[in-house]
Amino acid sequence: MRISVRYSAHFEYAQNASFSPHRVRLFPRPDPFINVERIVFSTHPCADVQYRHDLFDNLTATCVYPDPLDALEFKLEFDASLQAWDPFKFLLDSHALKLPFEYRSDEAAVLAPFRRNRFKTGALPAALTPASPRPTVEAIVDMNSWLHENIEYERRDKGDAFPPRTTLERGKGSCRDFAVLLAEVLRTHGLAVRLASGYLWEDKSGSGPEHAQNAFHAWVETYLPGAGWVGLDPTNGVLCEHHFLPTAVGVSADDIAPIVGHYYGKETIASVLTTSLDIQVL
Repeated sequence: MRISVRYSAHFEYAQNASFSPHRVRLFPRPDPFINVERIVFSTHPCADVQYRHDLFDNLTATCVYPDPLDALEFKLEFDASLQAWDPFKFLLDSHALKLPFEYRSDEAAVLAPFRRNRFKTGALPAALTPASPRPTVEAIVDMNSWLHENIEYERRDKGDAFPPRTTLERGKGSCRDFAVLLAEVLRTHGLAVRLASGYLWEDKSGSGPEHAQNAFHAWVETYLPGAGWVGLDPTNGVLCEHHFLPTAVGVSADDIAPIVGHYYGKETIASVLTTSLDIQVL
């Protein structure tokens, strides 16, 4: 199957401002099941654009603006062919069959930053602290499903992710709130977890996750020995497959933000952000 992706973000300011370098993470990460056939990125003509890989091997475009501007625009277009694949098609190493398990020393050394909790979750619901030992895949699937079934989805385009305790207390959240919450839950069980962001699309048959279809989305990936990084989407309660196109991974929500930067000024300048994302099956 082939898809076309068209994304744009337009920042409009009430007056001219100077800008820090803006880091853009909108480009699909390399994947054997994703073949990007054409890709075009653009921003303001005065910008110097530098393409690099960051600490987590995400492809980034660092955009430097030498002149004051009253608007910034970022556009990305790409076409890609995708191959469907089964997210459950993996075999765990023997030491990871039941949760909790201990990573081998070589695994633990590399995964240490991904295992450290970033927030205090407070007391978790019993469903998120399952009795152990328990089959690993069954346990993480059940926790992922519980969040989907018990936390209400709300679309919130602006603002940081809520701390896990806040999401649990509110009983609702955006996709990034779901992702941060599941990451902390899995880390309390000793698992290495990284946050992921990217594109979520629906095919012509209507198959695909329910929430945040054809939208920029956030989910998590947990490292399971033998399987590698396994994607979990708590917003929809599913394991991630070919409907998910990751653009960035990282330890925290800041590491996966699609566009990061700020303006310089002695006073607050009013601004408006308009975004659009169109994903079509070709």
